[in-house]
Amino acid sequence: MRTEYCGKIRIIHLKKIVTLCGWVHKIRNFGKFIFVDMRDCTGIIQVVFESKNSSVFKKAITIRNEFCIQVRGIVKKREEKNKNFRINTGEIEILSNTLIILNTSKSLPLDYINQNNNDDSRLKYRYLDLRRFNILKNLKIRNKINYLTRTFMTKKNFLDIETPILTKSTPEGARDYLVPSRNHHGKFYALPQSPQLFKQLLMISGIDKYYQIVKCFRDEDLRADRQPEFTQIDIEMAFVNANQVRNLAEKLVKNIWFNITNIKLHTFPKISFAKSMKKYGTDKPDLRNPIEIIDVSSILKNKKFMLFFNLSSTQNNRIALLCIPGGSHLSRKSIDVYTQFVKKYHVNKLFYIKIKEFNKRREYHSSIKNILNEKILDKIAKKSNAKNGDILLLIADQEHIVNKSLGMLRLKIGEDFNITKKNEWKPVWIIDFPMFSKDKNGKFSSLHHPFTAIKNNYKNKLEHPFDTAISDSYDLVMNGYEIGGGSVRIHDAKTQKKIFDIIGMKKSIQNNKFSFLIQALQYGAPPHAGIALGLDRIVMLLTNSKNIRDVIAFPKTTSATCLMTNSPSKSNDSILQELGIKVVKKV
Repeated sequence: MRTEYCGKIRIIHLKKIVTLCGWVHKIRNFGKFIFVDMRDCTGIIQVVFESKNSSVFKKAITIRNEFCIQVRGIVKKREEKNKNFRINTGEIEILSNTLIILNTSKSLPLDYINQNNNDDSRLKYRYLDLRRFNILKNLKIRNKINYLTRTFMTKKNFLDIETPILTKSTPEGARDYLVPSRNHHGKFYALPQSPQLFKQLLMISGIDKYYQIVKCFRDEDLRADRQPEFTQIDIEMAFVNANQVRNLAEKLVKNIWFNITNIKLHTFPKISFAKSMKKYGTDKPDLRNPIEIIDVSSILKNKKFMLFFNLSSTQNNRIALLCIPGGSHLSRKSIDVYTQFVKKYHVNKLFYIKIKEFNKRREYHSSIKNILNEKILDKIAKKSNAKNGDILLLIADQEHIVNKSLGMLRLKIGEDFNITKKNEWKPVWIIDFPMFSKDKNGKFSSLHHPFTAIKNNYKNKLEHPFDTAISDSYDLVMNGYEIGGGSVRIHDAKTQKKIFDIIGMKKSIQNNKFSFLIQALQYGAPPHAGIALGLDRIVMLLTNSKNIRDVIAFPKTTSATCLMTNSPSKSNDSILQELGIKVVKKV
């Protein structure tokens, strides 16, 4: 139906007769001439209809925005004054001698010109929203990343192997999406949260190098960078250690970044989980922001300070601060805004210390000057490397509250003061995670997943105490987003059963859910390790998108619904009866 694409025609096509197919993007009627911006998936070109070609001109008068049309005409050079260098085809235009209206269009329910569309409208009419060039560009970049990944992994001798979508429900952290079986009454398949167990089985099978660009499903609360179904670049290798997996993933990410942005990433630094929490308050630090959390607990360990800050000696406390360069100009009202901000993270009070110079002498203006003498203030300023004109924002509370609140305040300050370097890429490996986390009842759970191996020099910690055990796991973080995570896996049945025991998994559940894995580990399972990279988040970062929905063709809302298809939807009673399912109303 066409000989060329709209966005591909250039000055080299002058005087060539072309046939184009696409949509009417914009119309301008000047009486004797009608100018139509015609659009397809490659771009926009201007088509001219002249009144002296009356039959075509009469038809052109009837077309409206988003009509689907076919145009035949000759490529002409635009007059110098009419050239449009904002588009790639701006030097030329098509003088049409044939117009076929392939389909008409109703007025769109979306605003293409001013882009004043709410999220619900965009998702309801997603097939129209996808016509926008910025969304289309995101999908093209996603396609290129897929191609780069497949090319890279194939050159590294990895096999692309599919794993089952209908599988067994196994506890891996989030809730499963369940699929009822018609043939096996009362039984269910689960959609995989990841191919974790299958890729381990592939290593036991002797596959050696596996990868897959795979859909995963998790029934969990959603946010801007999370969807119920998401895509992973899943990788597993046999006879390797953590460093070898990280080196491979690093090379892949560097390759993707260079081909998409033309930027060469340097060697990725490594930071331990404990250090990351201490310096940044999170295990996903945005290193574009140079501000660090500074601990001053040792300076303020006196009993009177503990009483003043209302800290209990029985709790794990921390006193720490942020040093904000040039922040002493902040008004009390501005500081109150930050006080309200940290209250969201259960902080009762945000203290400040302003450092100013008066008559060549350092002075302190502080909300706690009555309790802190100048000698103590000098120690705090020295520990913080504070300079004249800076402000220190201090919080004293339980350690996890201080870490979370100062970590989030650090990000907000970075934005408000333009400290965060927006045009940089700052990858970092977070390593040496705790093997287990413990809830308030003293129950242990795996911080990553229960198939993660313990670091060799911590193996004695599987006897006791479990709190200090360190796993051989790693996360890859880019500009504050976790874009990958993996670990060395447990490759012997005895250790695997020991981990299940530590996290309180009953023997009956071990046998019911994981007997196939335990059995497989007893047949000469090799040491193996892997990583999964989040494709959606990588594309979101590389397209500078604010929401992961903008890099997925047909995403869900934050309530896990599809407004376009109205799913999930009710099933009729006969199907439910056949499956042996009865819907019970929530109380």
